Amino acid sequence: MNFYDFHIHSSFSEGESTVEEIAQRAKFLGFKGICFVQYFKDRSQISHLKEKISKISKETNLEIFIGLEAKNPEELNRLIDMRRDYDILLVQGSDIDLNRKAVQAKEVDILTHPEFNRKDHGFNHVMARLSSSNKVAIEINFREILLSSKNRRSMIMHNISENVKLCKKFRVPIIICSGAVSYWQLKDPKILLSMGCILGLDLNEAKKALSETPEKIIKMIKERHDSKWIRPGVKVIE
Repeated sequence: MNFYDFHIHSSFSEGESTVEEIAQRAKFLGFKGICFVQYFKDRSQISHLKEKISKISKETNLEIFIGLEAKNPEELNRLIDMRRDYDILLVQGSDIDLNRKAVQAKEVDILTHPEFNRKDHGFNHVMARLSSSNKVAIEINFREILLSSKNRRSMIMHNISENVKLCKKFRVPIIICSGAVSYWQLKDPKILLSMGCILGLDLNEAKKALSETPEKIIKMIKERHDSKWIRPGVKVIE
C-alpha cells in the first residue's frame, strides 16, 4: 500500500525546511508521494518550484505535487481560474463561509482543518452532503493536534472526531496529513494511521485516508493536465 502526505509547507511558503530536506525525510519515512503547499504570489513562483521538485523527484523517486492553498474567497476564485497551472487546490479551513464555499466547488481537492481556531467543528451535515457530491476531501491535520495541549488539544480532537462522524455518515472522503512546516514534523505513516483511529476511523478507513483518497486526487490531477480537460465534467471529445 502506498502512503501520501498532501499538506506540507516548505521554505517556499511558511515552512522552515527546504524542499530537499523534506523530500529526503519523506522518503526515509516510507511515503510514496508528497505535496508542497504554497500561498500564491505569482506564476513565476510556481514555475520555480516546478523546476525544483522535478529534479528532486528524480533523485528521491518520490511523486511530488504542487498545491496552492486559498485563504479567502477572492483567492479561491483566482485559483479556480488557474486550475490547470498546478496540481492540488486546498482551501484553508476556519471561516464558516469559506468552508462552505470550498465544499461547493468541484475544483477543490481538500478542505484543510475546517475546525481550525474555532470552538465548534466548522462543518455540518449540509456541507457534508456537498463534500460528498463534489468529492472534496476533509482533512485531519496532525500538526494542529501536535502543537496544542491540555484543554485546547481536547477541544480540537473532539471537533475533529465530530467531523469524522459526519464524513463517515455521508461518505465524504477523508485525508490525513501532517500539516508539517518542518521536516521534523513529518510523521511516520503508522503514527498518522494511529491518530486516525483515535479520532474515530477504523484501521481500513485510516489506511484509505492516507492511500486511497490521495490516489483518487492523483487520478483527477492527471485528468486536469489532459489537453482535452476544460473544467470539472467538461472536456473536448473528438
